[in-house]
Amino acid sequence: MGSRQVSDDRTLPAEPGSATEAARYGLPDRITVAGLGVSGVSAARALAGLGARVTVVDNGDGDAHRAKAAELAEQGIEVRLGHLEGGARAGDVLPEGTGLVVTSPGWKPDSPLFAAAAAAGVDVVGDVEIAWRLRELGVRRRAAARKAAGGPVGDSQAAPAAWLAITGTNGKTTTTQMLASILKAAGLRTAAVGNIGTPIIDVVLGEQEYDVLAVELSSYQLHWAPSLRAHSAAVLNLAPDHLDWHGSMEAYAADKGRIYEGNTVACVYNVADPATEKLVEDADVEEGCRAIGFTLGAPGPSMLGVVDGILVDRAFVKNRHKNAQELAEVKDVNPPAPHNIANALAAAALARAFGVEPRAVRDGLRDFRPDAHRVAYVEEVGSVSYIDDSKATNTHAAEASLAAFEPVVWIAGGLAKGATFDELVQKSAKRLRGVVLMGADRALIAEALARHAPEVPVVDLARTDTGAMLAAVREAAALAEPGDTVLLAPACASMDMFANYNERGDAFADAVRELAAESA
Repeated sequence: MGSRQVSDDRTLPAEPGSATEAARYGLPDRITVAGLGVSGVSAARALAGLGARVTVVDNGDGDAHRAKAAELAEQGIEVRLGHLEGGARAGDVLPEGTGLVVTSPGWKPDSPLFAAAAAAGVDVVGDVEIAWRLRELGVRRRAAARKAAGGPVGDSQAAPAAWLAITGTNGKTTTTQMLASILKAAGLRTAAVGNIGTPIIDVVLGEQEYDVLAVELSSYQLHWAPSLRAHSAAVLNLAPDHLDWHGSMEAYAADKGRIYEGNTVACVYNVADPATEKLVEDADVEEGCRAIGFTLGAPGPSMLGVVDGILVDRAFVKNRHKNAQELAEVKDVNPPAPHNIANALAAAALARAFGVEPRAVRDGLRDFRPDAHRVAYVEEVGSVSYIDDSKATNTHAAEASLAAFEPVVWIAGGLAKGATFDELVQKSAKRLRGVVLMGADRALIAEALARHAPEVPVVDLARTDTGAMLAAVREAAALAEPGDTVLLAPACASMDMFANYNERGDAFADAVRELAAESA
């Protein structure tokens, strides 16, 4: 395919930015953005608005790519798509004169573009790093906008919104949204951002004022954010994931651990997962920053935990060696599954680190509603409950989901992404009434079940057509007894049969409703 470049030679506007303004925030005149996704487009527009000369590179060349490229050209941004003259892919070649590469999160560290950047002595960072560097610019712009509108100017030198950051193999999105709900209940101006919602650069530079941000960060984003220094941060858990991207479990954990670097108030860790505490121990934090644990058991000093169905705080109270503060009841957590209670405790710890009062923790948890496909109740059919946890795309997430119910008829399978299933089956075997397997790598789960739970009935469903999920639900219903739970927690990615986990979850819910209609 031939070269595809879209550009506009018109002079960039002097306002709101200039090359001088870009330099003020440590940015060079010429910047290359890798990727034409949501975060890439956001970064390109923001950097061009600072006066930098921006080139976006992407190996795609479809209609959607060309439409985005045309829009960026209106802002004077050059976009290189597909293959260049000579056959090289646009996303593999470093544009001449590049002083910085800003990458979209999914681009792997061993990409040819980054090798070329390293050879040229050019740094590679992500959109989170750019957002962090531009926080003060956002404060200045909002002050200027208020002045222009004739409103109160405020303090143009005011501190930017604090970042409360969250990462982990599983539970990031739910915990971040819980935290935002708690912060809102406390009357604070906040938003859930980062790996969810509005691109973080747009939030930092946008018109809306915030007191504090609940920031979800993936391991990819943390890898490319060397100067991030959060107010407080949490690592919820660690389990093998994305190892093809990071290269090893050690590298994956190290990137997760970056979230603790430079924390000023609290590093929140999971008492049940010693690897998260080790990351705290290895972090270089500000003097006075505290290690705060969360546990599903009774908490020790400097921990949050559960006592007699009550979420309690022994970290942010006076005389924490003797006293505890009630925050909420387990029934205030939706749903009150063990892994979700852990999420709530982590969110509460970060909120308390920011000074939020106990009542706001309770009210925020009561107000919170989880996203679809995350341990979502669908319907009861024939005294059997049907639960959609299509978001459980790896073994760690599936284990947490299975631990919340008993007995369970488990629907599992899909793309394993290199995962093994022996440990998952060993830990969950006693809960299983039966298993229905589907998807490309279902044989891997079947083999683990044969080794560790040979007594559990297994249905191997070879179908991949549009009726496969309905067939799986019918097989699960045949295995289930009154009082059981049929749980979709695939422990695998969905792309072998579905566009994404949302579509898979929707197919499950539709199949359950069809089953209910047949049973009526």
